[in-house]
Amino acid sequence: MESLFSQFKFARFHFLLKALDSLCLPEYKGSTFRGAFGYAFKRIVCVNRERLCESCLLKVKCVYSYVFETPLPSDTSKMRKYPFAPHPFVITPPLEEKRVYREGETLGFELILTGKSIDFLPYFIYTFEELGKIGIGKGKGKYQLEEVRAINAGERIKDQKEETILIYSRKDKTLRNNFRVLKVDDLGPFDLSPYTLCIHFLTPTRLKYDGKLSPRLEFHILIRNLLRRISLLSYFHCEEDLDLDFKGLIETSKSVKVKEENLSWVDWERYSNRQETKMKMGGFVGSITFEGDLKPFLPLLLLGEYVHVGKGTSFGLGKYEIREQGL
Repeated sequence: MESLFSQFKFARFHFLLKALDSLCLPEYKGSTFRGAFGYAFKRIVCVNRERLCESCLLKVKCVYSYVFETPLPSDTSKMRKYPFAPHPFVITPPLEEKRVYREGETLGFELILTGKSIDFLPYFIYTFEELGKIGIGKGKGKYQLEEVRAINAGERIKDQKEETILIYSRKDKTLRNNFRVLKVDDLGPFDLSPYTLCIHFLTPTRLKYDGKLSPRLEFHILIRNLLRRISLLSYFHCEEDLDLDFKGLIETSKSVKVKEENLSWVDWERYSNRQETKMKMGGFVGSITFEGDLKPFLPLLLLGEYVHVGKGTSFGLGKYEIREQGL
């Protein structure tokens, strides 16, 4: 299956922020980071100051529109009933419960860019710099962007630290393009057990099945959601329509069973400026172990570690890690 992802590419970056004021953030910070980024990004790049992008003449060429409200191509064969394509980015906030960062303390988050959006990395860096001047969280605490590092995905060797390369720092304000664009072949070797593996969901994960959120996780539900997400990212952002046997893979996935489960549902709310209402964004976290013929699905599962799975991925939802030992 690896060769089928020949055009799928992504890049990983770590942003380090230093508090200039006291930053007061919620326990789950994904919504705050993504929402504040969207506000600052539009303020910086939008020339028409339109509230909605649909009526803007420039929407098909606008960086904000592409990144945040990706318009569907007129000749699209997918998602014709939807207003936007999936976001080409994932912002994973610091996975810690700490809510207050005092002046001088640091915090970091990870950014994943997929396909064509990698070219727009300078916009992300500039926007997060400017957002620090606007302020974030309750009380609009200020911060400064200290540095950005590229993360090179390496082999799955126990206790090996991920290689990072400094590509931008506050000191010299110079962006270096010597980072590595990653492909699915870079995530191997595919030496995970083809019969048993444990998946640990680190952020609330919202998977849909039969049009409804699924409170329980079966392997075929996970695979359905991964197939949908990865194929749409590939089609809209990597210019590759994946030639996969979707029905065959889903049918095969039904033979993989749950061996052990330790999942729990976590509820949280975010405020949507666009819809002007609070929205429930609950999902499950914890661990689950599957057993069966997993070999056909390993490339999908490995790629999903980076692009996440399910609803709300741009907020950092649906992040998981594959662990070879049981629960």
